[in-house]
Amino acid sequence: MIGQEDQKEEVNKKGFSIWDLPDVPMGKLPPHLELQRTRVICNKDAPIHTEGITYSGAYDSIEVDNTRRLNHFRDNFRVEVVRLTEDDMEFDMIGIDAAIANAFRRILIAELPTMAIEKVLIANNTSVVQDEVLAHRLGLIPINADPRLFEYLSENDQPNEKNTIVFKLHVRCERRAPRLTVKSNELKWLPNGSELIKVSGSSTLNSTSKPETYTSFTRSQEIMPEFANSQIGPKHPDIIISKLGPGQEIELEAHAVKGMGKTHAKWSPVATAWYRMLPEVVLLEEIEDEDAIELVEKCPVNVFDIEDIGKGRKRATVARPRACTLCRECIRGDEWDKRVALRRVKDHFIFTIESAGSLPPEILFTEAVKILEDKYHLSLCTLMNFMWPPIWSMLPTGGNKDKSILVCCASSQSLS
Repeated sequence: MIGQEDQKEEVNKKGFSIWDLPDVPMGKLPPHLELQRTRVICNKDAPIHTEGITYSGAYDSIEVDNTRRLNHFRDNFRVEVVRLTEDDMEFDMIGIDAAIANAFRRILIAELPTMAIEKVLIANNTSVVQDEVLAHRLGLIPINADPRLFEYLSENDQPNEKNTIVFKLHVRCERRAPRLTVKSNELKWLPNGSELIKVSGSSTLNSTSKPETYTSFTRSQEIMPEFANSQIGPKHPDIIISKLGPGQEIELEAHAVKGMGKTHAKWSPVATAWYRMLPEVVLLEEIEDEDAIELVEKCPVNVFDIEDIGKGRKRATVARPRACTLCRECIRGDEWDKRVALRRVKDHFIFTIESAGSLPPEILFTEAVKILEDKYHLSLCTLMNFMWPPIWSMLPTGGNKDKSILVCCASSQSLS
């Protein structure tokens, strides 16, 4: 009693007490914490609250569970396609963490296989382009061939119709003729395999033996059912390979095989794959008349617009927030950062895929999902095999110890 009376006397002297503060809402985050958890705040100098709060007990003191649950992810995750063309796609991934979005980006760039020219057999090259540079330029030409129809070529395998595509290039600029530009449409597909004959000093050919070439095709790729509807060749016919002067000539064979971008960039199926968080532009107060016109003129990408509210008055509105590039021009100047707020939504990503041409962008994304799923299964099985043996040793003797629970087979990678 004496202690409470002392507290009351102290409150009367100071005029303030912690008991006068409103109660903290239990089971729900306060607005300022919810803003920190779900948004990146972009100030004039630097963004803040960029980290993701993933610890399950971060808000235990106010009885808010921050655990990532599967049913919550399943109910909230969605993909919305915004733009889809032959070569590029823009879509929104909503309800995921930045780590998952980045995993898709890395898989698209480095782990989706394609077909690219790996070996170049040059019979004659009198152009100004050196053999090594010519081979490098050929390797970077996108090949219009579905990599899912081919197998990988290992060191011990022979090039055959299931793992190799052969192209031929033979161009000559006649004397007294104008300079000739050699483009990728000059690459001709050889469905029967290599036509260059191997030169071997130890073996002699007779009239009845078949000459040995650099591939071992048992049948033509044209008659194989998987290639019946395929137009194998360079994706773009107008890529410049070289220029020939009068009397110069290029004759070669190019062998394309299956590979991944993490081995060499020529096997990367995308020109680029990138994402950004969804911009959020909020007007913290009404901006009218001359201030509204000034705000519209500040923005270089026309995020804001002017609305007529009658009686000759105008008001600024946020018309195109998705176009915001966070240049921060709208919050520069006196007190503008207190009138306009720039934010990024942490779990909403605008994803863009630009295909190099081997596969459509929508197929690239679905294949990336399959590879990520395979990685998950492999990690889960490895973890299971690591965790179960200690538990196994704790089971009672004589129990039904089914060791098959320790066997976990990850599904084979798609596109392999």
